Amino acid sequence: MIFQDNIIKQYLKNVYFIAGTPCGGKTTVSRALAKKYNIPVYDIDERFPEHQAMSDPASQPAMNRDFRDADEFFGRSVEEYKAWLLQNTREQLDFVLLDLMRMSKDQIVLCDCHLTLEQAAQVTDPGHVAFMLRKPVNLVDEYCNRPDHQGFSDFIHSATDFEAAKATCNETLMSLNAKYYEDVKASGYFFIDRADGLSVEETVARTAKHFGFTEMFEDAKADDATTVGEAAAGQQPAAGQQTAAKVKTEGDDVTILKVEKDTPFASEFLHFVENCSWTEVREHIAGLIREWQFTDWETMFAAVKDGKIIGMTSVLKTDYYPLPDIYPWVSCVFVEKPYRGQRISEKLIDTANAYAKAQGFTKTYIPTEFTGLYERYGYRYIKDIVNYGGGTDRLYVKEVQ
Repeated sequence: MIFQDNIIKQYLKNVYFIAGTPCGGKTTVSRALAKKYNIPVYDIDERFPEHQAMSDPASQPAMNRDFRDADEFFGRSVEEYKAWLLQNTREQLDFVLLDLMRMSKDQIVLCDCHLTLEQAAQVTDPGHVAFMLRKPVNLVDEYCNRPDHQGFSDFIHSATDFEAAKATCNETLMSLNAKYYEDVKASGYFFIDRADGLSVEETVARTAKHFGFTEMFEDAKADDATTVGEAAAGQQPAAGQQTAAKVKTEGDDVTILKVEKDTPFASEFLHFVENCSWTEVREHIAGLIREWQFTDWETMFAAVKDGKIIGMTSVLKTDYYPLPDIYPWVSCVFVEKPYRGQRISEKLIDTANAYAKAQGFTKTYIPTEFTGLYERYGYRYIKDIVNYGGGTDRLYVKEVQ
């Protein structure tokens, strides 16, 4: 049975792959990210014995090939050794993908793995893979010096002629990874080269930003329960003001209100925007509100807690992109920092989507520079788009039928 790439990607939407060359730092970065964000790590090398036990010689011949000893293993030609490694990795990938589909159904998973550029394109989006690179020179010594590779070190040292075995292994790894190293760097994929001299902390920080973890785990950590109902008890909307939704979090009431023109609440909302911490765009949004540059069904929503506005979003016909045929946009999603981590962004987005649906739309769009954030809210990536400033963002869509 052959599955199309888009199906595989959909089932792996919660998986983030850390691939690269030997000794590039895959395992170190995976473990550090896992510890920082409390995410499970799936290590394909650790799973190999389990997968080998499930395999069979007819379907997975490379995984089932037995070697008498280190002399036979390292006695192969470089081309034979290289072909076996590639085939072995390809055969195990089927087991790995099925494991990841099951494991990531309801959670984010980091996968410490070996992926070619072609495989990466087949199984995931660019924003879900990071390559850790190290120029492939004398890899055996560095590999053997690691405590977690003691088994391999013992095995290669058991060869009758260790230096010959080491030379064959180094030449094979060089043959496999020299072009791969250059191809990744020229591919447009995110990568970090150990030659850049970054610390583990700096590497983890850059990788987390690429994956969108910084934003994702700051503003999307609470439970997934979201309910829509009446306005907060005892809170009466001003004349002409509509209550869009009320949602409950643990111990807190957050009300999502639709902002109506020429109401006291609109003035309060303008004051919030003018003084919010989103300095990059607050004046633009404030200008829209002052001049009330909203047409047809366009509107804004505010998140209110304890009578105080703490967040916002909008539903717009046009946004900061020359794409007149794409709308409605769910835009200006923002929550003040002290209130993040309570899934208020999701509540704002859900309210905006419910509103768009009531207006007769079947889908909404969100532009963002982040990867992995809006997937949690049911959006899927379509393509990269260029804004009026010449920058590139990612376009996401969600069905709201």
